[in-house]
Amino acid sequence: MLVLKRKVGEVVRIANDIEVHILAVEGDIIKLGFEAPKHIQILRSELYDEIKAENEQSVMSNDSNTKEMLKKLKFSNSDKNKN
Repeated sequence: MLVLKRKVGEVVRIANDIEVHILAVEGDIIKLGFEAPKHIQILRSELYDEIKAENEQSVMSNDSNTKEMLKKLKFSNSDKNKN
């Protein structure tokens, strides 16, 4: 982890096209501004974690649904093979 001290008005650059601006310091709150290309998504970590958890839950749900559908398909095919 890189740790920097910056003052209000200063900028930190990430790669060629991302800038983090230090906008204000109010008590223990720091206001940051981000400039990045539109295709780069910038999220607070708690939102990122929430989205990740929802996606994982969706995948697990889809896996469960897929397994259930496969069971039904196997059962259906075994009935056809008996005839």
